[in-house]
Amino acid sequence: MIKHVFATMNEMLDDIMIHYSNANAEQKEQLTQQLAVLKQFSDAFIEEWLQFEEKMADFRDMQHPLGEAGHSGEGQVEAGTKPGVLYPAAPAATGLASLEAAADFGSAASECSAYTDEQRELAMVKGQGYFKLFMFRDAAQYFREAVKYAPEDNLARMFLAMTCMHLQEWHEAQRHFQLLVELTDHPRWRALGYNALGCIQAVRMNLEQAEHYFLKAHETDPDFTEPLSNLQSCQQHEGQLSLFFGSGQL
Repeated sequence: MIKHVFATMNEMLDDIMIHYSNANAEQKEQLTQQLAVLKQFSDAFIEEWLQFEEKMADFRDMQHPLGEAGHSGEGQVEAGTKPGVLYPAAPAATGLASLEAAADFGSAASECSAYTDEQRELAMVKGQGYFKLFMFRDAAQYFREAVKYAPEDNLARMFLAMTCMHLQEWHEAQRHFQLLVELTDHPRWRALGYNALGCIQAVRMNLEQAEHYFLKAHETDPDFTEPLSNLQSCQQHEGQLSLFFGSGQL
């Protein structure tokens, strides 16, 4: 999986390097944004690797105290060591320890619940990592896991629905966004849901229904500007529509 991610990052960087010199101002801005995402992930990988190495060094100190010859553990970095956390801000891998603690203090049901929560959190972290790299097919896999573990998690459903939009899986995206606008109390999330439902109707050329959703999105959250841009595109369209899903809000 690590090789796959780095291969994709290298491909994206190669593409940026090839096209940047001949790009116009708007294209250069988009390429610069992609480069910033790659830099963010590169920095996060390095930080997580260093933290992992520090933890490994601490464990080596526990195994081989300072009094033992040749095993002080101080300043040791093993060549070829791979980072233990693939994505930034990933939760610590304490699943076994958590389950053992639950066995001592809780019931089997609480053990299962704790394990499920950890699986959901890890799936969300991985899904968001792929989402930021525009690897939507991989992101969808993890967001579906997160929704499976916690169907009531509106944020997971939001990310899954938006990922489906980018994959042009309109039917599944519509199903999740319809659930979201009914379940969430968050105005911006509801507005994102209405805006996405409007985009889906616009893609299907149901422009009257699309305009209805865009107006509802604007009424729900007037500070969210994309619905008005989409509404104007529907009202003035000549040929291809220009639509904003709102994924930049996530």
